[in-house]
Amino acid sequence: MISVRKRISILAILILLVAGFFAWRSFQRKHAASDSITLYGNVDIRQVQIAFNDSERIDKLLVDEGSVVHAGQLIGQLARQRFSDAVAQDQSIVAAQQQVVARLLAGSRPEEIAEARADVRAAEANVAAAQANVKNAELLYHRQQTLAKQQYVSWQIRDDAERAYLAQKAELAAARQILAAKQQVLQLAVIGPRKEDIAAAEATLQADRAALALAQKQLADTQLHAPAAGVIQSRILEPGDMATPQTPVFTLALDNPLWVRAYLPEPQMGRVAPGMRAWIEVDSFPGQRFAGWVGFISPVSEFTPKNVETTELRSQLVYRVRVYACNPDHRLRLGMPATVVIPLSDNPARGIGAHPCEEK
Repeated sequence: MISVRKRISILAILILLVAGFFAWRSFQRKHAASDSITLYGNVDIRQVQIAFNDSERIDKLLVDEGSVVHAGQLIGQLARQRFSDAVAQDQSIVAAQQQVVARLLAGSRPEEIAEARADVRAAEANVAAAQANVKNAELLYHRQQTLAKQQYVSWQIRDDAERAYLAQKAELAAARQILAAKQQVLQLAVIGPRKEDIAAAEATLQADRAALALAQKQLADTQLHAPAAGVIQSRILEPGDMATPQTPVFTLALDNPLWVRAYLPEPQMGRVAPGMRAWIEVDSFPGQRFAGWVGFISPVSEFTPKNVETTELRSQLVYRVRVYACNPDHRLRLGMPATVVIPLSDNPARGIGAHPCEEK
């Protein structure tokens, strides 16, 4: 028989062992809890309203609600005929003005210069002939004047000779003026167009090219491209509707990466920094964790939001945290309740630019 004293001793030892076990478990739990921070929040995403950059009737839309699109993908198009005609017209204007500039830069053709020189030689021949006629008319006039004084001829003949002499002098002056004009034409042909005319033609060409570039940009704006990768959330207009830059055609959800909006208690502020790794869990995918990183911590404190506060937390200060999540398979969706676990050991802040989505 075991004595009462031994029974009491055994019972005391058992009590001490049980108390030690529970103390050890409590220590392990506290130690484990101190290795991470758990936050609660909801999945949030960015949205983009996509609209055409010009006004025209919609010709076709190439995606529907729920379609996954990549950056730069063609998703819609306006009627293009009006814009194509404007481009063709401006192209013709530019081509015509290019020929004008080329003609001015090339200067006079050799045939034009040769023709101008021939005209000068012809004008010089006319001047020489007119000079000879003047000399003959002058000799005749002086001879008739001498004969008239000696009364061998009448004064009428002498006057006729004088008039002929004056007429030949006038013809000589006219021939010399024509020669000067022909020489000026030849000089201009050799020199070529004025630099002011060339500059004016080049400026006109530049303006025509700018108008063509604008028409081409307007033609390109008839095509609507996705500005980023994401999922089409809403298809607002349909083919046949009139599109304007102020009227969105699609709503695009930018869901990779997305983020969880959570709130960090003020006592934990010193343990979390942007760039730290995080794990995100949602009820829709039990047992699965999504890689993420702390991207933003609000610089301003606030009271615990009503949607997450309890009686104990309603007066505590918290900081809004944005924890980004990798979502390549589009499984995380707007509004999902999420649990965020931020490891504290071996988890340095790597900066905003580095995050687990870039890791293999």
